[in-house]
Amino acid sequence: MRVGLLRAVGAATALYGVAVTAVPDLLARPSGLADADGRVAEPTRISLRPLAWRDAASGAALALAPEGPALRTAALVRIAADFGDAVLLGATLPDPATRRKAVAVSVGWGALSVVGLLARGKRT
Repeated sequence: MRVGLLRAVGAATALYGVAVTAVPDLLARPSGLADADGRVAEPTRISLRPLAWRDAASGAALALAPEGPALRTAALVRIAADFGDAVLLGATLPDPATRRKAVAVSVGWGALSVVGLLARGKRT
């Protein structure tokens, strides 16, 4: 397990989750969920906040969990969330180009966690 990589993914995810919880437009606009004028509807903001908070919580768990089973579990939760995002966003976002980008980003983050989980760490 590459603990440092998992902690970095967790910290980045947690920070992004907190930022999107505060400002859902950070996720809505790149996801194509804004109107033609770039405005994001309040129901969309309301819907994105729990998703972002999930990322904040699971990212914090990955960044802070003790090494061993707890860290492996946190990594598996993150992997499931990222690959789940890829499947769901890939199936539901309205614009094909936006769908491809969302899938690529989600799979990329999930893959980083997979690498961190499966790679051999440095011997101490």
